[in-house]
Amino acid sequence: MAVESRKWNEMITFQQESEHLLEATLDMDKEAVEEGIEKIHTEYVSNIQYDNENSLSSVPAIAYLSSMEYYFKPVRELPTGRGFADFVFIPKPEYISDYPALVVELKWNKNVKTALQQIKERKYPESIKQYTGDILLVGINYDKKTKEHQCLIERYEKK
Repeated sequence: MAVESRKWNEMITFQQESEHLLEATLDMDKEAVEEGIEKIHTEYVSNIQYDNENSLSSVPAIAYLSSMEYYFKPVRELPTGRGFADFVFIPKPEYISDYPALVVELKWNKNVKTALQQIKERKYPESIKQYTGDILLVGINYDKKTKEHQCLIERYEKK
């Protein structure tokens, strides 16, 4: 019985951490997002695969699992006309006025500003404007040398 109880406690803790990460993202609290992404990357990716770009790409799907209460399943590599957005979270119709869409671009050994610049230059938000209200642009970079995750979040200004 203790084992069953412990498993549920771990699941509840994970759910709470995922909700906290979503709230931090919506609050544009980049430090909290960096910590949350780093925690998920460390806990859920094999040490052998940790410094691997592909393993980093699985982190947002795990980290934002609680978002599925308010968002459709995240779209990976969404074709946008000028490239592919790494992750796009589109709110369910009943939450459009309360939850912004999230366009997430991941970078590996680059600069987090490069991620946001790519989202803007390739006009990723244009492809989802009709499905949502507000949009947040989220850039995440992992630096292999420093082992640090950086995050930058901006509101998308609709024209």
